[in-house]
Amino acid sequence: MLIIDEQLNGCKSVAIAGHIRPDGDCVGSCMALYNYLSGSKEKLGLERIDVFLEPFSNVFDMLAGVDKIRRDLDAQDCYDVVIALDCGSLDRLGDAQKIFERAKKTINIDHHISNTYFAGVNHVLADASSTCEVLYSLLEEERITKEIAEALYIGIIHDTGVFKHTNTSGKTMAIAGKLMDKGINFSALIDETFYAKTYLQNQILGRCLMESMLVLHGKVVFAALKKEILDFYGAVPSDLDGIIDQLRVTKGTEVAIFAYELRTHEYKVSMRSNGDVNVSRIAVYFGGGGHIKAAGCTMLGTVHDVINNLTPHIEAQLKELGLI
Repeated sequence: MLIIDEQLNGCKSVAIAGHIRPDGDCVGSCMALYNYLSGSKEKLGLERIDVFLEPFSNVFDMLAGVDKIRRDLDAQDCYDVVIALDCGSLDRLGDAQKIFERAKKTINIDHHISNTYFAGVNHVLADASSTCEVLYSLLEEERITKEIAEALYIGIIHDTGVFKHTNTSGKTMAIAGKLMDKGINFSALIDETFYAKTYLQNQILGRCLMESMLVLHGKVVFAALKKEILDFYGAVPSDLDGIIDQLRVTKGTEVAIFAYELRTHEYKVSMRSNGDVNVSRIAVYFGGGGHIKAAGCTMLGTVHDVINNLTPHIEAQLKELGLI
């Protein structure tokens, strides 16, 4: 069993990094580990602890330690160990890939079934709900403070859709209960980071729902936003959180797809499955990854190219399953 303390034996400097465009599980796991190590800095003999993350939604700003996040990478930065959290492959680390490759020791902690096992030490549990669930089992229970518990809880609720996705297990619920026992305001954490939307976010969600379309005999619901629309609203990627989940609950659909344009003819694609369609297999085919029921990738071309390239793969699985 990988135990964090044992893996850091003899190390003086540690860097923590998450994937590009951080979501709740990524931010939560990174901040939980940062606060855990910071609270035991002397015990572990650590002299330097840094956490690197790209900008993320300000709903996570209440987490302890976010003001310590670094976004500037020094070309000379070199650490005894770099720990990648919630990251399926090396290239998903973005700029932090540079320090990862220079580190004396590398650790990969994740739960994505598509993980490429890119570190020297890999601890990947594909049946776990989230990286925060995986991380919890690697920490000493008595050293998990209220602040650490808040970060772990946020990661779990965001990757389970507040315990409604099928990746939620009895173990997930048991861990959530233990985190609640730390005195966290779990109700506020759910409302403020998962359900609360700005007026702008509601406008964009409404537009996506109105312009969405059903394909493949109504088994797939698809919505897309071009960059010019995002620019019109002054929206950033974090303003799009929750759109794919709302599309997913469309009755009668097996798969939901949401795509938004990063730059001209380059789309970030998210997919969700309501049944047995394996969207991870499709995402991996297009250079992405994720889970069986929740995955994503980046695709080039027009919005029509995106949907036209995805649907044959979905259609093939639907036929195999006897759904069309």
